[in-house]
Amino acid sequence: MIRAYKFLMRPTVGRQIALGEMLRDHCGLYNGALQERRDAYRHVSRTSVKYGQQSAQLKEIRAFDPERHGRWSFSSQQATLRRLDKAFAAFFRRVKAGETPGCPRFRGVNWFDTVDFPKDGDGCRWDATPHDPVTRVRLQGVGHVKVNQHRAVLGKVKTVGVKREGRKWFVVLTAEQDRPEPLPATGSVVGIDMGIASFLTDSNGVHVENPRHARKAAAKLEAAQRALSRYPRRKAKNRTRKHQRAVERVANLHGKVRRRRLDHAHKTVLGLVREHDLIAHEDLKIRNMSKTVASKPDPDKPGAFLPNGAAAKTGLNRSIADAGWGVFLTILTSKAESAGREVIAVDPRNTSRQCPECGHTAKENRPTQEKFHCVSCGHRAHADVVGATNVLRAGPVRRNANPA
Repeated sequence: MIRAYKFLMRPTVGRQIALGEMLRDHCGLYNGALQERRDAYRHVSRTSVKYGQQSAQLKEIRAFDPERHGRWSFSSQQATLRRLDKAFAAFFRRVKAGETPGCPRFRGVNWFDTVDFPKDGDGCRWDATPHDPVTRVRLQGVGHVKVNQHRAVLGKVKTVGVKREGRKWFVVLTAEQDRPEPLPATGSVVGIDMGIASFLTDSNGVHVENPRHARKAAAKLEAAQRALSRYPRRKAKNRTRKHQRAVERVANLHGKVRRRRLDHAHKTVLGLVREHDLIAHEDLKIRNMSKTVASKPDPDKPGAFLPNGAAAKTGLNRSIADAGWGVFLTILTSKAESAGREVIAVDPRNTSRQCPECGHTAKENRPTQEKFHCVSCGHRAHADVVGATNVLRAGPVRRNANPA
């Protein structure tokens, strides 16, 4: 199996400058390749330029401008061109599917934050000597950079990536390793119901509080964004020192919210994986749930619109994004696979409206957000616990229906 590791780098001032130049030159290569594809399509009878053609030109580009392109790893530049090729492949796939295409766009220096090295030892070298307390990574054109390795890397390192987040630099590794030993069986199974009032409710009646990280940081974010709005939008090289600090302030606050959300998701998943052999959850279509409401033109007043509850839906969408369901489910799947646990996604329809005692399904069974009262048999319970119980019952049924 493949596992990813992310470590903080501790570059010196000189190494920071070199890392910034590496990102800048790879960004220029990406934009130049994008411009070539656009020109070929517009002016040469809608001709499509492929990755193989652009990769073959790299040798000439490096020889023509050795100061800008020749000092960086050839493989990393190929990875940048492959990244653009994947963006175009996704663009054409969306066009054929009738979706909003979103053509690949030019990247500014501040929006190009990653350089990938497809193979350890080709333009990069992960150097973690067992007897050396200091871990380093060597990058062609940059040199050796110290790494804050907070845990051991198991298996053979396959790829290395460099990522910039604000003023911090990270190295991202992927390592191929044997499948770990599964955790001891507990004999416990659980169903979980995800929501807004409570982040998670399981079939045993345990509620996990929704931390609402973005809402707690809303006041600070509002103040930081208000301070940033005082400055006109400029390119990074033309910003004043105060403007740059305002930009970094907003970015740091968003980063803190993201890290807190990830930390909460990891800890919640860890508790579930350790205690249960099977975890059933709702197969939520989060993108569809967080779509904006379509406007409704007023037939009696041209140019006017009917009330459509857009304000309430916007608040709900913000709460869904703040909860981070997608991140949680991704981490749950990954950790469960490593621990030898089983995760089953079930159809979420009517899970909170069906009575777990008599099976009667009706909208009236759930009079409020929290209460469940079956109109057929009179069963009363918390609505989220009922939903989690029905999810748990549907999990084994789906597994038996799809044994493959």
